[in-house]
Amino acid sequence: MNHRIHRPLVISIGGGTGSGKTTLTGRLEADLHMYNVRVLHTDRYYVRHRPKGTAPFSGKEYEDFNHPAAVDLTRIIADLTRIANDGETEVVMVEGFLALYFPVLREWTDLKLYVECQSDERLARRIQRFSQEGYNYEEIVTEYLDFVRYRHDEFVEPTKWYADLIVNGSGSIATGYRLLLSMIRQELRERKELRL
Repeated sequence: MNHRIHRPLVISIGGGTGSGKTTLTGRLEADLHMYNVRVLHTDRYYVRHRPKGTAPFSGKEYEDFNHPAAVDLTRIIADLTRIANDGETEVVMVEGFLALYFPVLREWTDLKLYVECQSDERLARRIQRFSQEGYNYEEIVTEYLDFVRYRHDEFVEPTKWYADLIVNGSGSIATGYRLLLSMIRQELRERKELRL
């Protein structure tokens, strides 16, 4: 992490659907409660008219939430710029499966995290989450296997090579999480000292 101390520490958290990105983000936000933290969830920044995508095997067309063109990057950068210049925010976390995809967003980022999790475990979590939102089991599984998995391999998985750290999204990450949190807190202390 570098010492661009005159703006917030920006942490980007990427990874596949159901990998544990949101859980990690929420845990960091809670454990950094002594700082002024803002979170930007990229799934709240979809463009009004999403692109359409065709599944490579079935030929079925889907509304493509998993394509970079579905993300309103201009609005994300505008909000990030506004927050960075508010003089109050100390930490910004940008969370989403394409959080490490865009070069302009990576340039903003001080710490890039990728949450890694096996495909079958991510699918199980996706089923649980989408079932609670009213989708039926067959729809969830079919779309994942037919299209979402394909987009993950195309756009999400390669972004882990931009990460400064790859976080285990399966099972207990207690030791790794403690080290990560300690590193972030140390960076924030150093930034505060340099501002004084």
